[in-house]
Amino acid sequence: MATLQHPLADALSSLDGFRIDIQEGQQRADIVLCRPPFNIISMGQRDQLRAAFEALDADPRVRIIVLRAEGEHFSSGGDIRGFLEASPEHVSKLAWNIAAPARCSKPVIAANQGYCFGVGFEISLACDFRICTDTTLYALPEQKLGQIPGSGGSARLQKIVGITRTKDIVMRSRRIPGAQAYDWGVATEYVPTQDLGATVDALVKELLSFSPLAQRTAKRLLNETEDALLTTAIELEGHCYSRLRTSDDFREGVEAFHQKRPAGFKGS
Repeated sequence: MATLQHPLADALSSLDGFRIDIQEGQQRADIVLCRPPFNIISMGQRDQLRAAFEALDADPRVRIIVLRAEGEHFSSGGDIRGFLEASPEHVSKLAWNIAAPARCSKPVIAANQGYCFGVGFEISLACDFRICTDTTLYALPEQKLGQIPGSGGSARLQKIVGITRTKDIVMRSRRIPGAQAYDWGVATEYVPTQDLGATVDALVKELLSFSPLAQRTAKRLLNETEDALLTTAIELEGHCYSRLRTSDDFREGVEAFHQKRPAGFKGS
């Protein structure tokens, strides 16, 4: 694995429960959960995942990030005993760490198969795209432990599916299968398990065909206007549109369109 630079470099020197695969030729990096069979996410691993996303965000070799897992299950959730052992200061950072995919300026795809519970579901909700399968089960089971989701899960889910469905999932610790998650708008795509890898590969290829500058702008605009008034969101959209009009990528896109050829975007 190529060396990544980050202020928390020590945190990335010995990865706990995951690895990072960089495919420089494809401008792609995979963060792969690899603690089978259930890919339980430890407390320390949360810090490392944040550092990994931040390092990959700054890496010029990478355009697209994929969060996936080895084995049958994406993740059955966090290390339950770790919650009792962690300090209040550490626990207070849980949501910030798991929000790293949302803060990342680059597109992030979550490939979800099997169990996607607790923090596994929460970090997937922080990604831009979620691909699920006929084996996927999403759940926030914290009520069974006398707790509530603590890494942004209930808040993000409510934005997607509304308060009624969120209460049904959170307050009853319900498991939602992939097909239902797709119908409710939780998942971007629903595919047979055997097609998960190919579907992710195709999405990566599609995203690479767009301007990285326009992608970064769209992601930030959509994230930051999620709670804004409609008039405010439209105003900010107009400012972003105006700035992109002066970019090299926009000029290239217009010229490529008229010349009926693929655009060669450079991100400037």
